[in-house]
Amino acid sequence: MNNLYILIGIIIFLGIIVRVFNFGNGRGKKAKYLYHRHNFFMTKAEHEFFDALVLSVGSDYFIFAQVHLPTLLDHKTRGQNWRAALAHINRKSVDFVLCDKKDLSPKLAIELDDQSHERADRQERDKEVERILSEAGVPLLRIENQGSFNPDELATKIREMALA
Repeated sequence: MNNLYILIGIIIFLGIIVRVFNFGNGRGKKAKYLYHRHNFFMTKAEHEFFDALVLSVGSDYFIFAQVHLPTLLDHKTRGQNWRAALAHINRKSVDFVLCDKKDLSPKLAIELDDQSHERADRQERDKEVERILSEAGVPLLRIENQGSFNPDELATKIREMALA
């Protein structure tokens, strides 16, 4: 009976080894994925908004586009599971972040809301991003995409939010 358990253990162990190293099927090498460059870094609306941002506050702030939350926020807070905290924000981003030109500190996050923000799942995601940024002390300005952007109005909204 002991020999049977030993044999089963050896079979399981070998199965794990085969699985880990992908022996026997030619997949022992790491997979090589193919990628292609996007034609555009931003959507047309994001690009138009970016141009308006540059006109509005480009002399006052550096403007970064499509910033992932882990770049903006420190998830390693004492007393919490930092891996879970990272996983919670890892696939979330904001459309733009304005940073101080002197020290690159983030001053304002901006979301350009299009029709996708009307979906229930997106609204839930948006509320969570708002909560996270608020608790972290990063103001968030939401701008509804109405097809055109007034740089003067945008500058006023930004200054109100960034200086608050």
